[in-house]
Amino acid sequence: MKKEWKIKQFTDCIQRVKSSKKIPKKEFLLEGVFPIVSQEKDLITGYWDNLEDVYKVDKPVVVFGDHTKVIKYIDFDFVKGADGIVILLPIKDLNSKFFAYQLQNIRLEDLGYARHYRLLKESELVIPPLSEQKQIVKILDQAFEAIDHAKANIEKNIVNAKELFQSKLNEIFSQKGEGWEDKKLKEITTKIGSGATPRGGQSSYKETGISLIRSMNVHDDGFRKRKLAFIDEEQASKLNNVTIKEKDVLLNITGASVARCCIVDSEFLPARVNQHVSIIRLKDGIMNHRFLHYALTSSETKNLLLGIGAQGATRQAITKVQIENFKIKFPTDMRQQNKIVESLDVIREEASLIDSHYTKKQTSLEELKKSILQKAFSGELTN
Repeated sequence: MKKEWKIKQFTDCIQRVKSSKKIPKKEFLLEGVFPIVSQEKDLITGYWDNLEDVYKVDKPVVVFGDHTKVIKYIDFDFVKGADGIVILLPIKDLNSKFFAYQLQNIRLEDLGYARHYRLLKESELVIPPLSEQKQIVKILDQAFEAIDHAKANIEKNIVNAKELFQSKLNEIFSQKGEGWEDKKLKEITTKIGSGATPRGGQSSYKETGISLIRSMNVHDDGFRKRKLAFIDEEQASKLNNVTIKEKDVLLNITGASVARCCIVDSEFLPARVNQHVSIIRLKDGIMNHRFLHYALTSSETKNLLLGIGAQGATRQAITKVQIENFKIKFPTDMRQQNKIVESLDVIREEASLIDSHYTKKQTSLEELKKSILQKAFSGELTN
């Protein structure tokens, strides 16, 4: 840090802000005169029409999400959302955008999980002369604009890679080829059924044991290990009728993730499923299980399943009977099915490599941002 820079306590860097009315999220308008700012990632999360509730911005402020740790630089009049946001007005000799950038440089993940603002107030900030603050802001604005542009291009490339695979998938399953037929799932399966949650819910889960696969683990692009639950032998014995075997296809049957499906890697077996996931077990010699997975994740089939799920009385749900009567079209020749699976595997692998490559680039750009911020507030950018 430079000699002429000062260090101040966080609370000495902000002015008192008169509390303004908070608008409950359920009352947010989709359109209106004044934007609503809350602690969600989007800059504006709704609209409001009452002028009396507006916070007038004479000098740009910083909005901090007490729960989400999201930081927003606001230079327009706005209405405060009722979801735990704090309005921070910098003191006279502190540039608002410099202040916002400096808050981004604080490792908020080290502040714990409860009431982040209380912990943030214990921080110290470095304060250069105002002219140098503006110089640093100009440098950061230019650097971050270039980084954000690069990230946007990367995101397009990732989307394009996924669309390439989905396009091939749709091409195959949107038309019925020669030698294809329609069959209800109950005609080609030996099992369709879901499980249950052990008594006691999450409190009954174990640190290790037998995997209990839930809807959050089931994704179209593969099984997700994150938040995988475990149960003991006694709990598992009560769910023996929903023991997952190799080649089983899992289908989510309730909630927002309805119709997602995957095949579980053998390393996670033996396993059970809860009531939100259904096992689909094929008869031998009729259909390649990976062909079924691809068929269920194609857009045409997915839309049909989502249409069924939307018919639920209180929430999205697919019943066992609906799964049993759901028709799948497929080539009767298993060799043709295998060829289709092999070709889709190649395209999927290529798309996955592209995704992985660009995801690493995104991570590198985020690390670059952090590095530039650290240099800015150690005085290196203006040496």
